[in-house]
Amino acid sequence: MPNNLTSEMVKKYGLNAGANVVGIAAAKDFGFAPEGFKPADVLPECRSVIVLGAASSPEVLKDIAEYTASRNAMLTAMTNTAKDVAKRIKADGFKTKVISAAGGKWVEVGGRKEQFGYISLKHAAALAGLGVIGKNYLLTNPRYGNLLWLSAVLTDAQLTPDERAGSAMCDGCDKCVRACPAGALDDFAAFGRKRFPKIF
Repeated sequence: MPNNLTSEMVKKYGLNAGANVVGIAAAKDFGFAPEGFKPADVLPECRSVIVLGAASSPEVLKDIAEYTASRNAMLTAMTNTAKDVAKRIKADGFKTKVISAAGGKWVEVGGRKEQFGYISLKHAAALAGLGVIGKNYLLTNPRYGNLLWLSAVLTDAQLTPDERAGSAMCDGCDKCVRACPAGALDDFAAFGRKRFPKIF
């Protein structure tokens, strides 16, 4: 018989395992995701998605070799964090599925969905209140900016989801769009909100 698991308990599991932030999203809110990449496609009984985030230092952005080493370390660390959380939730009597830090992404290119991994960690984090997806198509957290590395745990536990973060962060600002030398962000600035209405 499963124990009484709460959102507060799960967040404590995540913070104790090394995450800087933990958010919870309801699996039913992933209706915008491509077929095959919804939480229930990975874990049929899924009710809740626990998103874990840890920040890397902005200093690593100054050197490509240092960034690569940091990225690899963060991918491993965040996957292990998700495994630790999943282990605790299983001990409480619930089913889990770990989404590794490198295993959650899908993007839409020219109207065609390019699919990778299981679920989109970035979109899951936005649903879980950990930030908003800006005009640069990156998840932006109020405290850590674009420096969060993510992983997740799917579970059949019915947890209380977090409120989504307000999207005012990018309102009236087009700095990233204007700064992009290739003009690659113009398409998202114009069409992003139509493509992902559940997020924005």
